Amino acid sequence: MSRYAVIDVETTGFSPAHNHRILEVAVILVDSDGDIVYEWDTLINPLRDIGATDIHGLTAADVYSAPTFDQIAPKLAALLKGRVPVAHNLSFDAPFLAAEFARSGYVVELDGDSGLCTMKLASHYLPVSSRALETCCDCIGYSIESAHAALEDARGAAQLLAYYIEQEDDFPGHWADEISAAQRIAWPAMPRIMVKPMSRKSIAARREQHFLWRLPSRAPSKAHAKADSYLAVLDRVLLDRRISHHEADELVAVAKMNGLSREDAVITHRLYLTALAGLALEDGIVTCDERSDLKSVAALLGLSADSVDSALESAAQEQAQIGLVGRFELKVGDAVVFTGEAPGISRADLEYQARAVGLRVTGGVSRKTTLVVAADPDSLSGKARRARSLGIPIVDYPAYLKLLDSLGCPEVRPALGS
Repeated sequence: MSRYAVIDVETTGFSPAHNHRILEVAVILVDSDGDIVYEWDTLINPLRDIGATDIHGLTAADVYSAPTFDQIAPKLAALLKGRVPVAHNLSFDAPFLAAEFARSGYVVELDGDSGLCTMKLASHYLPVSSRALETCCDCIGYSIESAHAALEDARGAAQLLAYYIEQEDDFPGHWADEISAAQRIAWPAMPRIMVKPMSRKSIAARREQHFLWRLPSRAPSKAHAKADSYLAVLDRVLLDRRISHHEADELVAVAKMNGLSREDAVITHRLYLTALAGLALEDGIVTCDERSDLKSVAALLGLSADSVDSALESAAQEQAQIGLVGRFELKVGDAVVFTGEAPGISRADLEYQARAVGLRVTGGVSRKTTLVVAADPDSLSGKARRARSLGIPIVDYPAYLKLLDSLGCPEVRPALGS
């Protein structure tokens, strides 16, 4: 029977007191001999911006479709109940877990003294000055494959625990007070919720698949001729010439709602590309930039590079339905909302340049908002979530700066990354 529950969390920041949240959690059950008997991990949608991607390696796109903490709380509680929590720096992990349980409506008295900390125990068992997880693991001959991934870090802590147990004739007796205190933690009753965990491995597979392959495959029908709502969404999401994961999900949902198969969607994509080619041909010349743009859109839509030539040929033969493509431009008086930080530009500069060209800068998203500008179009911020619910375009900062050109006064615009 497992006695210990080794845990690790990845978070959006350093303190739950500052509304930082858990992004990923892993639990490894270990028996009295130090042997691993069960592993479980999942990503978590924190319902806020995800923080330092350079540390934990996760993006908003990775976690937006993951379960929320309240959905996985019962499973997590079941794994921890009656077992001794163990973590490398328990003083960090335990308060985050306690705060998340509290947000879900459960009081769980977890803190830095609620179990065993392999980092603190390192000074007792290891001849190292640094107590960092990787350093401690190196000392016992264990290599962590991917630091700051919850499951990998939990495995490292589990290996340290097993090593510590081997060094003592009576490990539970030596740490009896800590173990006894941990086993007295009261766990409230929670409803059973069936929710599928989402691992880093599963999101890696999702990244590689084009959204078209999530649509059912069948012979083309007349449905693509009635795909107005799908085309409207397609035109909106291509405003910044990228399709975020949120937007791909939206396109799949709208396609299915309209009865579009994968083949119908491909036909619709070709119609859209032809319409875009028609815009490029309006002045009789297709520039290198316009051709490059068409190739970029074709790739986003899952079409081959050859489809650009076909689209231009069809457009030249007056087969393009120009009305399929919107001509989005910012106008004086339009309301814009910023979320997230742009590289090389302060929020004050962004707001100044927006007002200088006649835009209205607002702090919240409403039905009157024209555009939301985000550092990450897959942002989980409240502003971004509100914009998606209202069908308001979300673009990144480079796309926004290009849109500013239509309002003139480009000299007030700082350069991104400068």
